[in-house]
Amino acid sequence: MIVFSGVLPLHDGRNSQLSGSGARNFIQYSISRCALQRPLNSEVGDRFRLHQRGVRGEMRLFVSEGAPGTLSVLAAARRARERAELLISTVGPEECVVPFLTGPKVPVLQLDSGNYLFSTSAICRYFFLLSGWEQDDLTNQWLEWEAMELQPALSAALYYLVIQGKKGEDVLGPVRRALTHIDHSLNHQSCPFLTGETESLADIVLWGALYPLLQDPAYLPEELGALRSWFQTLSTQEPCQRAAETVLKQQGALALRPYLQKQPQPRPPEGRSVSNEPEVWNSRGVSSQTEAWCLRQEEEELTTLSEEEIAMAVTAWEKGLGSLPPLQPQKNPVLPVAGEKNVLITSALPYVNNVPHLGNIIGCVLSADVFARYSRLRQWNTLYLCGTDEYGTATETKAMEEGLTPKEICDKYHAIHADIYRWFNISFDVFGRTTTPQQTKITQAIFQQLLARGFVLQDTVEQLRCEHCSRFLADRFVEGVCPFCGYEEARGDQCDKCGKLINAIELKKPQCKVCRSCPVVKSSQHLFLDLPKLENRLEEWLGKTLAGSNWTPNARFIIRSWLRDGLKPRCITRDLKWGTPVPLEGFEDKVFYVWFDATIGYLSITANYTEQWERWWKNPEQVDLYQFMAKDNVPFHGLVFPCTALGTEDSYTLVSHLIATEYLNYEDGKFSKSRGVGVFGDMAQDTGIPADIWRFYLLYIRPEGQDSAFSWTDMLLKNNSELLNNLGNFINRAAMFVCKFFGGCVPEMVLMLDDQRLVAHVTLELQHYHQLLEKVRIRDALRSILTISRHGNQYIQVNEPWKRIKGSEADRQRAGTVTGLAVNIAALLSVMLQPYMPTVSATIQDQLQLPPPACSILPKNFLCTLPAGHQIGTVSPLFQKLENDQIESLRQRFGGGQLEEPLELKAKTSPKPAVVETVTAAGPQQIQMLMDEVTKQGNIVRELKAQKADNHQVAAEVAKLLELKKQLALAEGKPLDPPEGKKKK
Repeated sequence: MIVFSGVLPLHDGRNSQLSGSGARNFIQYSISRCALQRPLNSEVGDRFRLHQRGVRGEMRLFVSEGAPGTLSVLAAARRARERAELLISTVGPEECVVPFLTGPKVPVLQLDSGNYLFSTSAICRYFFLLSGWEQDDLTNQWLEWEAMELQPALSAALYYLVIQGKKGEDVLGPVRRALTHIDHSLNHQSCPFLTGETESLADIVLWGALYPLLQDPAYLPEELGALRSWFQTLSTQEPCQRAAETVLKQQGALALRPYLQKQPQPRPPEGRSVSNEPEVWNSRGVSSQTEAWCLRQEEEELTTLSEEEIAMAVTAWEKGLGSLPPLQPQKNPVLPVAGEKNVLITSALPYVNNVPHLGNIIGCVLSADVFARYSRLRQWNTLYLCGTDEYGTATETKAMEEGLTPKEICDKYHAIHADIYRWFNISFDVFGRTTTPQQTKITQAIFQQLLARGFVLQDTVEQLRCEHCSRFLADRFVEGVCPFCGYEEARGDQCDKCGKLINAIELKKPQCKVCRSCPVVKSSQHLFLDLPKLENRLEEWLGKTLAGSNWTPNARFIIRSWLRDGLKPRCITRDLKWGTPVPLEGFEDKVFYVWFDATIGYLSITANYTEQWERWWKNPEQVDLYQFMAKDNVPFHGLVFPCTALGTEDSYTLVSHLIATEYLNYEDGKFSKSRGVGVFGDMAQDTGIPADIWRFYLLYIRPEGQDSAFSWTDMLLKNNSELLNNLGNFINRAAMFVCKFFGGCVPEMVLMLDDQRLVAHVTLELQHYHQLLEKVRIRDALRSILTISRHGNQYIQVNEPWKRIKGSEADRQRAGTVTGLAVNIAALLSVMLQPYMPTVSATIQDQLQLPPPACSILPKNFLCTLPAGHQIGTVSPLFQKLENDQIESLRQRFGGGQLEEPLELKAKTSPKPAVVETVTAAGPQQIQMLMDEVTKQGNIVRELKAQKADNHQVAAEVAKLLELKKQLALAEGKPLDPPEGKKKK
């Protein structure tokens, strides 16, 4: 919603019959679903309406194409379905609907009494009241903030984007502060929506306001993870989707052009000028304006801590190790305990015949491993399991190719998978397989229960048979053109592009993937799971589960799209030999389709781990099930297996939190083993790059809200900047100061106010880390670690213990406090790092000689775990610099047919208007001197700004700071390419 004109207050006098609870009790109205599916047109009177009970006259909603306020209004109108009759009229942008306003204004709601509401928030509030919603102060506060703060900034951003054609920071700058406020608020309350666990009026109004801008991912900052999750969750809901399709018509923000052209040019917020002059970019590709904003935000955060927050943090810090709970002994087997938190974690079972590539690893096992390690640090009863999915035609075909039996191929590749995951340090409690007697026993028992309860159908199936290979073709071994979207490489069971399920015979131009011949259609009798008969049970279960869960937005969307299209019976048998036998007369020559019994593999793997497996899998009241996968596995875990379990009418543990990633691509293409493109699990260990570096980078680029891509250049930059220069630099310096200045003993610490503030700030960031990981926001939590280390580096730079140690007694005591606090922050970071980089974590803890309880428990507060007098061990660097030639060699090695130009050549021939400077990285001493100079100059700039000095004087000092940062970047060997799209007038 963008409001450019006045707002009529909503008050009880507007309609004495329909105000407050009277409106809820008196009006019953509905809006037909088809209305939001039809595009608006220019005819006045285009309407949707159903029946009305007890209302004289009708309400009329006036909207206009391209009017942004219409987004929120249409989305909110769906809330009040089945309550009253509503007529929607589309009017031109120049038409004056409200007789007493001097200019045109839409949207407008004309009540049946003849009164008008013409602010978007007032109209939305009215629809919410009709739906039974109760007003609350927090919602009112958000609406006030939206009108006073968000709207001026947002109207400026959209004007610059749509009318003036600006891009990048020119557009994002005006709204960045507002977006950060929303993100911080969501993080602070740890709820998925602005006012709680369910969407409210505030969510719909703010979503509608922001959608025209944020629907372009370029303007949804990656670092604002809570905002991204909130926005994507709302955007995938059907009312919001329909509203967006209706108003923006696939044009994005450009659909608002006719409306915005009639608005006066907005005044830039806070006096920020907008010009075509290029911004100054630092070595990290961040504009000077953005960097200055970030510095202001950081300073505000540090200075706005309340005295109470600081006091509480210091009190917790002083309690030290004594405040840690007792360490729970390790149990084998791990079993749920009544009254405690019991966490069952699975990662999608990888096909045994495929070697996993980096995308497979981050999508399933690595993401699950981070959460499993975090759960253990919280001392939750945690069981993390996975295994190889070994049945099906894919295995038979691979065995044929390699001249082995299916069992031999499974044994071979199961060992390969296990070795890969062992090298990546994946901490499975059990890594099993599906070709076991327990798998047969449990799968057949579940099938018999479904059969007995009438949820299994029999029917004749037309299948594709390859006469050349003399076999029926499993769905995944048929390729062709998708009948829905025309994608030319659709599989026989599902299209990877549109996500729709496909019956193989529906494919156009089908081909056998083994021999590329055209298969023929043959008939065979098969069994089906009656999903339509189970749909109501599934809907009821989803209604109870989704509200308070951590299902990712893409998982919610995928399941909703399946249900919207209506469930259909799905075949659960195949004409194969390698699989779980079907225990039914007449079907002895068939096996269960792998998608039916693969998810049952989690149960059988647990049964092979412990005879008490039902304590995990038939215990929904006491067990929280977290399942990790890529998005293509969502239907089987979020729909098919729940339907199967619900159909047994047994008390199975069903997924509480379904965590699905998008896809990870390789550079500018896809991973391909056959073409030698991309890094696969068995190759990573031969690169010379440690497993923890791979873990860090994959988690840093984890494809959460959208697809992401592995990039060698970016991996080099993240290693050298975030790990080497930020995290590693801080931890190494903190520990080295203890060894060099204090003989390896942690010195006495007398905390001054600035130290106490830092303790409080680290505590808040630690609590934020907990909040994020409890919500399984893995990538965002990693950034909390890096934020703490950045604060630690800044703390050391400002206080200069290497100078103070040579000064007076007071200076030496100050050096001791700074060093002691810094090394305790390093100790905390070692524990926070454990889920992400377990080997590095253990190395830090060994160097610091961190006491065992502190290594295994992550408290909610920052504690002094290394008290004065604690003796640390030998300190050595944690990370090695990645060199350009090393990375270029790896790029070529794994590039297949997509080899790129060498980094140096690419820099010289790049079409970007950039000046690339290449120097040899300087030594540590020179880098340290430059870092000191940057810190000093930064302090000068801050002091001048605080004193509100002359703008020219400030600008001159900022220029010096930027030049120093440029020299520092060159000394560290960092590239200085500015972002694309910045051109001079």
